[in-house]
Amino acid sequence: MCGIIGINSNRPVSSTIISSLKKLEYRGYDSAGIATLSNNEINEVKSEGRVDNLENNLLVQKMEGTIGIGHVRWATHGLPNSINAHPHSSQNVSVVHNGIIENSTLLKKFLVSKGHKFKSQTDTEVIVHLITENLKTENIVNSIKKTLKSLHGSFALGIIFKDQPDLIVGARRGSPLAVGYGPNENYLGSDSYALKAMTNKITYLNDGEFCIIKKDHVEFFNEDGDKINKKVLELSLEDEKYDKGDYKHFMAKEIEEQPTTLKNGINEYVDTLNNDINIYNFPWKTNEISSITLIGCGTAYHSCLMAKYWFEELTSLDVNVDIASEFRYRKNRFKKETLYIFVSQSGETADTYAALDLCNKNGMKTCAVVNVIESSIARDSQFVLPIHCGIEIGVASTKAFLGQILILYILALKLSLLRNDIKKDLFIEKLKDLKKLPKLVEQTLLTENKIQTISATFNEAKGSMFLGRGFSYPIALEGALKLKELSYIHAEGYPAGEMKHGPLALIEEGMPVVVLAPRDNYYKKTISNMQEVIARGAKVLLITNKSKDEVVSENIWETIEVESTNEDLLPFLLTIPLQKLAYYSALKKGYDIDKPRNLAKSVTVE
Repeated sequence: MCGIIGINSNRPVSSTIISSLKKLEYRGYDSAGIATLSNNEINEVKSEGRVDNLENNLLVQKMEGTIGIGHVRWATHGLPNSINAHPHSSQNVSVVHNGIIENSTLLKKFLVSKGHKFKSQTDTEVIVHLITENLKTENIVNSIKKTLKSLHGSFALGIIFKDQPDLIVGARRGSPLAVGYGPNENYLGSDSYALKAMTNKITYLNDGEFCIIKKDHVEFFNEDGDKINKKVLELSLEDEKYDKGDYKHFMAKEIEEQPTTLKNGINEYVDTLNNDINIYNFPWKTNEISSITLIGCGTAYHSCLMAKYWFEELTSLDVNVDIASEFRYRKNRFKKETLYIFVSQSGETADTYAALDLCNKNGMKTCAVVNVIESSIARDSQFVLPIHCGIEIGVASTKAFLGQILILYILALKLSLLRNDIKKDLFIEKLKDLKKLPKLVEQTLLTENKIQTISATFNEAKGSMFLGRGFSYPIALEGALKLKELSYIHAEGYPAGEMKHGPLALIEEGMPVVVLAPRDNYYKKTISNMQEVIARGAKVLLITNKSKDEVVSENIWETIEVESTNEDLLPFLLTIPLQKLAYYSALKKGYDIDKPRNLAKSVTVE
């Protein structure tokens, strides 16, 4: 989950590398570092913590050099300190790395036997010494090829050499890596977002490939060391500038941007004039699909769970949901009639990509729901449904979640029409309701003040629970996850009906419990479950939708009412107060909301 950058230029590069690292910091903020070549020497500066710390150190130690590499770290091997920060260097080689080297212990033993001395606890340092060892007998292409074949695991690498002052080597297996092209300079980066400020001309490396980046050209090689040709893609620059504006945190801004996210998605896919949904170039006929498997991690997994309810409600398709990190290791029974849908904000989630790769190798139908259309998952899927939510910086996903479930709902609606599982008049009614959704979300966002007050109780508690049934259950899971991610408060999401099968034992006097009980088919049952936890001393925050009817329960601590709409769309509205609850809980504690501890935005390691 680290981020890497490399620049080969005619001008000093350290300040530009720092700017790029700030864009990549969502990938990791345990430490940061930079290495440049100057006067036939590798110069290195590293700092524990954020890129700002690195930038301050560079003000003291001015770094020269027109070629350099940089890194932001999310720690896997070794403590998050300056010693374990990247780059890792020998006298002749400096390396930045995103990924995990699984056989690093064995390689280290071999290298120690050859006289190599190690400074850090990281798996990355073995790469430095392997390259150094191989360069004793091989040219640069063969030494890189030999090194890469020795490594087990995943990596994206940026490498500079004392004795090769005109080039950077990039290499990829499992972790994403892009090459950018500029005037009299070229670039290497973990993703296009870090490169867009410098160029919109990008080439993506595929697994097993490596490249040699010079100032005026780039050479590409396959894993056997043979030269290959690669396409140059021209990307849009529309999202290049994105800042907090008047908001204190990116997350606060992104919560408020959710009506726009929904408008963008609806405008993209819904044909208002003809009362239809346009999903252009869908490559399969409906009779070729009898089941759907949805795959994701974290918040994206909750999107998949949400979609399962919609697909089952609206279509006659069989629907399964899988956690990506489990899917690839089970003995899967692939069926040609199954459509596999992969959900990921970044499109670079390592576990999700590995599941996609497995499906592709078995000849399955694959579809991606992603925010970044240039991502690995998007490029390697047979069909892509972009969510159009724009850049999301906050590590805890908000607008991307609503964007994901919107697109999945739209797909479910369209398939139900194509399969004749829904009558046209009901389909049109649901479209009408859908077009009203952004406005309803805007109105629901106004629950601000009450949630600020409520959040204090959650901060004082040892733990909390989030309960829901039916459509509300995945939202309960997402609400619990947000509180855990941002406030570091133990929180669990449960189907409300399961409380009496064990979790009820956790309820004690004063424990805050969020109950999602919209006026749907599950309402009365959920209220009964709510009363069970109230009877055991819980402080219940009830979240329901506005209605003329009063809630048929006593002793409710607090109630928040969202706007009303059809049952399908209520999950969108129920999500909003849960996002705000997590945000204000973290704000009261003084935590770093956009960059919660131990987490990163793009999870590119298994």
